[in-house]
Amino acid sequence: MLFQPTRVPHQYIVAETKEVKTETLFADSLVNWMYSSVREKTPKLFDCLTSQRMTQVLGFVNYETLLGSRLTGNKKFISQSGINKNECLDDVYSLDTPKKFFERKIKYWEYRPLPMDPDAIVSPCDSRVLLGSFETSSSLFIKEKFFDFEELIGQDKTTWMKTFRHGDFGVFRLTPEKYHYNHSPVSGKVVDFYSLDGNYHSCNPNAIIQLASLYSKNKRIITVIDTNVEGGSGIGKVMMIEVVALMIGDIAQCYSTKKYQDPQPVQLGLFMNKGQPKSLFRPGSSTTVLIFEKDKVSFDQEILENMNDSRAHSRFSYNFNEPLVETEVRVRSYIGDPLRKKD
Repeated sequence: MLFQPTRVPHQYIVAETKEVKTETLFADSLVNWMYSSVREKTPKLFDCLTSQRMTQVLGFVNYETLLGSRLTGNKKFISQSGINKNECLDDVYSLDTPKKFFERKIKYWEYRPLPMDPDAIVSPCDSRVLLGSFETSSSLFIKEKFFDFEELIGQDKTTWMKTFRHGDFGVFRLTPEKYHYNHSPVSGKVVDFYSLDGNYHSCNPNAIIQLASLYSKNKRIITVIDTNVEGGSGIGKVMMIEVVALMIGDIAQCYSTKKYQDPQPVQLGLFMNKGQPKSLFRPGSSTTVLIFEKDKVSFDQEILENMNDSRAHSRFSYNFNEPLVETEVRVRSYIGDPLRKKD
């Protein structure tokens, strides 16, 4: 029997409480229609719907105009999203359009404190995470379900293919209500920064299930950080891939050394401190992927255990025939250590 994603709830584990929660999937029926009926029966229409031009139009209607505010019911959305109003840098009700709400700043220095351990690797965003490996002998070998390795990082990037081929990764999926800034997961110097063209597919679980290797087909911005420098985290090279999605027309690079003050573009030679704001996804939902070199990182054991939690009904588990339960993590929270600490 053909799996029907919309018939199964998509659940995840909250890192801090171990609670099982059911995700509210925005436009779930629409996404399922696009990625099953439209993709199969009218591929040209599907290509149009996931193009840059259509994403810009949809984003403008939904997030930039008064019509968008009326359609999405901004105040109702804020009240139902579970946002802690106290963490917002600005009064939450001054965020009177969807665009303002999605691009909100928070008092991360108070509400998203860094771990006490100076060596900790931290989450780049408020998101739901799955951990994996490019090593075929690893129990975390899930790459083919989400992306093709060479396509993901660029088929002409032979140096980085060699560096990261057997490494480990984390897939951090943002949902529309989340705080949409990315923060640096490690400290180090930017040694490469480039973008790859692609489509603007939704990051809804239905789309991921229906379209193989979805993340490597979307437009994405890639930053390679060398942490083996003075003041760095000392875990080799780390690749940070920011994936654009449906109704996200851009990712603003705006690294700040202190809070959100004096943002600057990310460029070669820039030293980024762990936990500082790096970039901003324009409104919508999207994904950030971190890739580490082989045998450099030891992931948080609780996140690994959560992936196999039988209490949660994950659409990924149902479709891929193996336990794949996401953990909800907060930006700047602990996700792992340098592997050398575990020796």
